[in-house]
Amino acid sequence: MENVYIHPDAKIGNNVTIEPFTYIAGDVVIGDNTWIGPNVTIMDGARIGENCKIFPGAVISAIPQDLKFHGEVTTAEIGNNTTIRECVTINRGTEDRHKTVVGNNCLLMAYVHIAHDAFIGNNVILANTANIAGHVTIEDYVILEGVVAVQQFIRIGEHSFIAGGSLVRKDVPPFVKAAREPLTYAGINAIGLRRRGYDTSSISQIEDIYRHIFVHGTNVSKSLEEIKASISDSPEKTQILDFIEGSQKGIIRGPLS
Repeated sequence: MENVYIHPDAKIGNNVTIEPFTYIAGDVVIGDNTWIGPNVTIMDGARIGENCKIFPGAVISAIPQDLKFHGEVTTAEIGNNTTIRECVTINRGTEDRHKTVVGNNCLLMAYVHIAHDAFIGNNVILANTANIAGHVTIEDYVILEGVVAVQQFIRIGEHSFIAGGSLVRKDVPPFVKAAREPLTYAGINAIGLRRRGYDTSSISQIEDIYRHIFVHGTNVSKSLEEIKASISDSPEKTQILDFIEGSQKGIIRGPLS
């Protein structure tokens, strides 16, 4: 590996390829069979899994862009089988969560930014130039189209889909599509759910739940009471109710709001 700087304390796994003009700091761990392209910068605190691909210009585990950061020891953790395309930036954590996390099997397209203390789940796709602010939580199987901006402390639920160019200022509950400005419920992500093995009965129940919340015109508290009383129990029902009742920022609006 010529024209590469690797600090002697860095822990590099087996069969790792590191292309020219890449910099790897000392407090770094890189898993087996990972490919690091040219002109990549991997800074202290990076923990990169196995079978990852990191493309030119990416910067992993730079210190947070947060004035409250005082040099505390934190990490940026990348799971297995994740692809990080050109010029992606992932900042490490602060004293809040102590780490920034990207899960397994994710695709981060070119120019994505993930700020300090963000938690990104497994099987997530963030399209080009998506910007994820600090302390955000994005759960498994979420897809964000290009140029989506997510405000700090927002939570985005599993299997949701957010249209390109959206500004996310409220929590997005699981299984939904969201679009428009301000961000609005646009139906459930039925195609994605079918691809991931949800049956017709489960999808119909999810649709029914969200009709109560977003279409019937009642407030959220009243809608949740109706759902608890009238819809059969299921894992999906529990997941939706727990998400909404636990929301700290409030959820996105319905089309009739």
